[in-house]
Amino acid sequence: MTEYPVISDAEEFRAACATLAAGTGPVAVDVERASGFRYSQRAYLVQVFRRDAGVFLFDPPALEDFSPLQAAIGDIEWVFHAASQDLPSLRELQLDPPSIFDTELAARLLGHDRVGLAAVVEQTLGITLKKEHSAADWSTRPLPDAWLEYAALDVLHLIDVRDALVAELEEQGKTAFAAEEFEATLSRAPKPPREDPWRRLSGLHQVRGARNLAVARSLWQARESYAQERDVSPGRLVPDRSLVAAVMANPQSKQALAGVKEFQGRASRTQLDRWWQAIVDGRAVEELPRERVPSDALPPPRAWSDRNPEADARLKAARPVVEATAEELHMPTENLLTPEFLRRVAWEPPGMTPEAIGDALLALGARRWQVEQTAQKIADAFVEAAQPSDSTSATAS
Repeated sequence: MTEYPVISDAEEFRAACATLAAGTGPVAVDVERASGFRYSQRAYLVQVFRRDAGVFLFDPPALEDFSPLQAAIGDIEWVFHAASQDLPSLRELQLDPPSIFDTELAARLLGHDRVGLAAVVEQTLGITLKKEHSAADWSTRPLPDAWLEYAALDVLHLIDVRDALVAELEEQGKTAFAAEEFEATLSRAPKPPREDPWRRLSGLHQVRGARNLAVARSLWQARESYAQERDVSPGRLVPDRSLVAAVMANPQSKQALAGVKEFQGRASRTQLDRWWQAIVDGRAVEELPRERVPSDALPPPRAWSDRNPEADARLKAARPVVEATAEELHMPTENLLTPEFLRRVAWEPPGMTPEAIGDALLALGARRWQVEQTAQKIADAFVEAAQPSDSTSATAS
């Protein structure tokens, strides 16, 4: 087993950054978090590889200031596998790439059957990677040697994979497609916070009544506050199902809450006072949550024939056309055009011309290459769907 030391000393860090700056070509970057273990999504390990420099593993909690690394590699292409997962954690460290190449996204555009890192490395390089530590608690210190080797291998082959995929993209005429996708990933704004994040509680649909929803909200807020304070994933303290079970049981005392068998989790009893107070607060609050939240979500397509027959006809005409185009381009349909975008323009079309449909798709977030490949075909399908069928014409005559 190759040893990969973790750099946690500022002087060693600056020396490593100097070595990376003197390397050649793009730089491969990856991040390990502690999702499912910690409250935050911060990086607990940053892996970097560059040709003629080597692999370096950096310890963010110990180093804190990553400006030397940004200065060393901040003007070259960064190569990721699934960049959208790593960019937020890197930006917390003030690490921001000027341009990216995403091997997962490239593999999708190329129509690879499997797009996980191990699969793409094997398909392109014939090298087998073990992915046994992907769900580990990377906040662990010291990190086991086997984990560190796993982390290093995540970047060690990534530049070679990039080069192979660059050639495939050129061969399939998708280089420009990929460039637009990478730029969209890099420039995508963070999702705004949810208005009522507590409504994400799994099983909340079982809770009836505004007062009971207020109790559920209060329990969620109490758990969230404690999880943030302890930097522990909320579900590891008390699972969602346990919070919902406590609401459904409607306990009339702290002792009764303790007696709810479904109320489980490592903090369910040690923090019993906290949870009981949350229930009391939820029962007393004056501002009750709405039982039904207005939504701009479209009805499920199966309901369209009754709710909006014209839209149903448009969707049924356009969807197979988009799917056929994706098949011709040898890529998944969702990478050619986000299905929700097609549903939106079918439900309430901005017009029947490719220009109007293209503008609407761009406003929804589609890339220009996607519009160029689909807008005309969608417009033609919409026009065809609006024509009376033979049976309708015969009935009318």
